[in-house]
Amino acid sequence: MSRRLDEIDKRIIHALQQDARNISAPMVAEEMDVSPGTIRNRIDQLEEAGIIKGYHADIDYERCESRMTNLFVCNTSASERENPGKKALTVPGVVNVRELRTGRGNLQVKAVGEEMSDLTRIAHQLSKLGLEIEDEDLIQDEYFTPYEPFGPDGASKQGAMTDMVSLSGGAEVVDVTVSTDAPIVDTTLRDANEQSLLGEEVLVIAIERGDEMITPKGDTVIRSGDLISVFARDGVPETTLDAFGETNQPIKPS
Repeated sequence: MSRRLDEIDKRIIHALQQDARNISAPMVAEEMDVSPGTIRNRIDQLEEAGIIKGYHADIDYERCESRMTNLFVCNTSASERENPGKKALTVPGVVNVRELRTGRGNLQVKAVGEEMSDLTRIAHQLSKLGLEIEDEDLIQDEYFTPYEPFGPDGASKQGAMTDMVSLSGGAEVVDVTVSTDAPIVDTTLRDANEQSLLGEEVLVIAIERGDEMITPKGDTVIRSGDLISVFARDGVPETTLDAFGETNQPIKPS
């Protein structure tokens, strides 16, 4: 099932794609102006949703005693593709299987061997599984890069706003991260309403602070780094978003 990603989710994925081994929750949190606990919670949620499927080392097998890496391009019927694909992973030397939706060459098998006889053995075992090998070749090199639209330069510039959902009738729900210098920092929701920081028709419906979910009340104090969910029947006004963002950085929903 597909999951809608907000700006925090996207930046986490981009950071992990850059360097999953050395990146830490505090490092991502500092860039996003949220707490490390929020980042750890989001990573857990992305893993539970199956979006982050695992963390894998990128191995140069040629530097491992000059091992060879081969790509087998195989054919299999669409109805039988999943079972042979999973079975191919059980063949000693196979390190990756990629399934394509349609067309010939719809199963790509990456395998590693110490010598050509290993790759020949793997080819025979794949054939025994019912896979027709259409083409094969040694892999010279592979290149990877993070998905740029999830990065800070590829994402839309919305200041403190991390997500927005438009509802029927013009209503909106906006998730916004409170910036360090925001006018609303260290202010209670009651005082924020009295100072017209939120807007008459704006309702704060949830506050996420690190590992804690806070039920908004009149005496709830807004802190820097809080992730706030606000609702407005006629759309969240810019003045409300400005209250959560830095005073010198205007925010415009797209």
